[in-house]
Amino acid sequence: MGFGQEAWEAKLAALRSYRRASGHLAPRQDAVWGEGDAMVPIGQHIANLRRKGTKNGLGKDPERAAVRAAQLTKIDPDWNCPWPLDWQRHYKVLADLADTEGEGVLSLIEPGVQFDGDDLGLWLERMRHPNTWAHLSTEQQERLTALGMQPPASPSPAQAAGSTAKGTSRAQQAFQRGLAALTQWVGREGANRPVPRGHGEPITVDGEAEPVIIRLGVWISNTKQRRSKLTADQLASLAALGVDWASTGSDGHRQGPSSVAMVRGEVRDARAGW
Repeated sequence: MGFGQEAWEAKLAALRSYRRASGHLAPRQDAVWGEGDAMVPIGQHIANLRRKGTKNGLGKDPERAAVRAAQLTKIDPDWNCPWPLDWQRHYKVLADLADTEGEGVLSLIEPGVQFDGDDLGLWLERMRHPNTWAHLSTEQQERLTALGMQPPASPSPAQAAGSTAKGTSRAQQAFQRGLAALTQWVGREGANRPVPRGHGEPITVDGEAEPVIIRLGVWISNTKQRRSKLTADQLASLAALGVDWASTGSDGHRQGPSSVAMVRGEVRDARAGW
């Protein structure tokens, strides 16, 4: 066995160990795993393996890449899911919790209930937001529905962004477009990844032939500066997408339940009905 194959087998062993312990292969990119000298950057390993194109994480040899992909799929069929690992990690923890319920359906988990640093309740609240739901793939929606989440009855982000209803001000329309862009970003990249100030997010707007580019990083900065002028609904929409400053009180402290680190079994005690 060559050095390259030995390194690969060692990596597989670490991934198997992590999967057995966590129930998923969706670690944060900075996550490490193991003990002492055997600690490995498990999050970076997975991020690298998921790379596509000329820097394919499985190597340039198509036959060897196919074999390695099959080995990884045997460990976890969702290792290369088409959505962000941040989404997959939250979902899988919740799906495992649902398995402990009699009918496989989650009860209520309030914002502030955490598992391994992830706010499960806040994530669920964000998924229930109409703009977030509209940008999930069909499979993501089906997975959440299987956990007991009901699709929100609300206009799509494109409809909201392009709304020209009487009485809707230009500022309100601009906010809706920015919110639609932020929803797309969070759905694709996860709530923990900051938006670069220079990033432009293309969104579909009713009545526009071409996608409209929203300068999302600048929009977030400007919206924060105008926080005192935002409505309660606007602040709630931002908070549902994980914007920390939108969920703090006038004294700068976060409102609502405090963050509580809970082990998997303790999370069940915080639920009382979806």
